Amino acid sequence: MSEAVSPLARPFPAMPPISGVTLRIARAGYKDWGRCDLTYVELAPGTAVAGVFTRNVCCSSEVELGREQVKAGAARALVVNAGNANAFTGYRGREAVEAIMAQVAAHLDCPPAEVLVSSTGVIGVPLPKDKAQAGVAAALAAAPCDWEVAARTIGTTDTFPKGASAQAIVGGVTVTLCAIIKGSGMIAPDMATMLGYIFTDAAVEPRFLQELLSAANRETFSCITVDSDTSTSDTVLAFATGKAGNAPLVSFDSPGADAFAAALRDVCRQLAHLVVRDGEGAQKFIAITVSGAVSDDSACRVGLAIANSPLVKTAIAGGDANWGRVVMAVGKAGEPADRDRLSIGFGGVWAARDGQPLADYDEAPVAAHLAGQEVDIEVDLGLGEGRATVWTCDLTHGYISINADYRS
Repeated sequence: MSEAVSPLARPFPAMPPISGVTLRIARAGYKDWGRCDLTYVELAPGTAVAGVFTRNVCCSSEVELGREQVKAGAARALVVNAGNANAFTGYRGREAVEAIMAQVAAHLDCPPAEVLVSSTGVIGVPLPKDKAQAGVAAALAAAPCDWEVAARTIGTTDTFPKGASAQAIVGGVTVTLCAIIKGSGMIAPDMATMLGYIFTDAAVEPRFLQELLSAANRETFSCITVDSDTSTSDTVLAFATGKAGNAPLVSFDSPGADAFAAALRDVCRQLAHLVVRDGEGAQKFIAITVSGAVSDDSACRVGLAIANSPLVKTAIAGGDANWGRVVMAVGKAGEPADRDRLSIGFGGVWAARDGQPLADYDEAPVAAHLAGQEVDIEVDLGLGEGRATVWTCDLTHGYISINADYRS
């Protein structure tokens, strides 16, 4: 992890253990750094799994295999490699993943398909099988660790460890969700965001867990962007050990299903915001709310056009209340919009209404709002009931410096 912590960082929360989940770490040495870079999570037999993955067509073997593994719905272990994405590495990359799966499966006496693997880091370098094998062996023999240690280990350019938790009452039983995520750059909403892992002691049928995770993703991970780039490795996995003792959730008709869905959505939103707060070089956390669209999906696409605009992001970085750049971004989104119905505001102060600048617009409170670390942009399209909020960060010189030196 970077030594310079993002000014938008949040302290790592207190997170309880999850029954049926054991965390361990080791140093495989995927990069020349003096830190652990391999995380091993052992899961109780009978653990259900669901996942969402990048739609980048140049994805890693880990993503290709993971898509198939979550269809079966069962998991016994997770291995996360940091420092090497193992993407664009052909058969050698796939062989490395399959070797890890086989090694862990032999240790647990389970099918290799129940061992999920993720990798993150530099693209185009095959994961070295000897380092992977030694790292996994060390992790299998390591003492258990806590959530914060595991969160630090999966990071690459992250400047702080990221975790979130929540609880829900399911059929009279308290269930707990704990999650960790890594992500700082190459973040865009394309099915998921970098590497995130959610663990719960609730009993949830795999197909319903997938339904819930996909729905939560649409409102959280698919509503954030740092730089509009979609990783080859983006993955979010949810694991349900069933150790809480509740009657398994199989549909929204199950007692407590709504409460569990809300808790899962809350955890995903917390994680998504933490990734944006650690956007490479970020100084400001930006929430963009679009209302009055023809649909929620349309509102989301308009919001992302604004959030991905370098002109908007650099204006916010400079504290410039240049609402004309927001107009530009709305107009290029490819979604229904009417110039003469468009309204734009910052921090609760409207700068333009119904396609016209307000005669009494005072830029002073807007400038004060933009000087802070939390920035709100409001857009009303005036066309319908569609609404969405997306989150991003500003674009600074720091982003260039971090990515220009990334491989060194």
